[in-house]
Amino acid sequence: MLVLNCVSKLLTLEKLLKSHFPESLKVYGAVMNINRGNPFQKEVILDSWPDFKAVITRRQKEAETDNLDHYTNAYAVFYKDVRAYRGLLEECDVINWNQVFQIQGLQSELYTVSKAVAASKQLDVKLSSFKAVCLSPLSTLPDTSSVMSSSPRLTYLSVTDADLLNRTWSRGGNEQCLRYITNLISCFPSICVRDDKGNPVSWSITDQFATMCHSYTLPEHRRKGYSRLVLLTLARKLQSRGFPRQGNVLDDNVASVNLLKSVHAEFLPCRFHRLILTPAAFSRVVPL
Repeated sequence: MLVLNCVSKLLTLEKLLKSHFPESLKVYGAVMNINRGNPFQKEVILDSWPDFKAVITRRQKEAETDNLDHYTNAYAVFYKDVRAYRGLLEECDVINWNQVFQIQGLQSELYTVSKAVAASKQLDVKLSSFKAVCLSPLSTLPDTSSVMSSSPRLTYLSVTDADLLNRTWSRGGNEQCLRYITNLISCFPSICVRDDKGNPVSWSITDQFATMCHSYTLPEHRRKGYSRLVLLTLARKLQSRGFPRQGNVLDDNVASVNLLKSVHAEFLPCRFHRLILTPAAFSRVVPL
């Protein structure tokens, strides 16, 4: 195991990961954020350098931790050799197996290997699988003329909006998620449409892996074009900062799939996998 903390080597890693798209996108997004101020206090673990075969990004050990917060306790994985990934998992100091956490990646063997090692440590593993998408480069700004007036208006989210996002997110509704969303809004780009009272009615945020997520429009404000506008505006903002325009969508989320098709998003050949791993001691207290 090697902790990569040299600035020049981290920049080199960022460049190397680009040659392994799309499978390396989650790790690439995390490394980009590390190289741009590291607002989420992440670090990079490799099996070796520079000829690495597996990379894991994780929360820095000195960062404040809540053992029930699987949103923040998140690892991103990319490997060239799945055996090297398993080797990192089996090392004693790479993963904190005593807390609830998640592993994200875009490779097919991620679940099988992670589950095998987790089972040996008596952790439960819950898998969610999504279509992975990337938006095409945007040469022009989306048409914002309909929402640049006083009502409604296009702007960004504030931490005071976190409670609304927590209540409307299918994965939310708990203390850990509220804190996580607050941190995302504080650290990363977001976009929202606000009504005449200043309340968000449609929005999207960016996560610790530079992925667009929690795109949502309140039911009473749907079919007004807000979702499309928010999606394209956030993608443009990420593009302007050099980040990938990546996202994930559930197969049965027909409305979102159709929206992505309408803006000519590319559905990637790999799938996005999110594993939530729970030690037996926390199995009855963790909302998944």
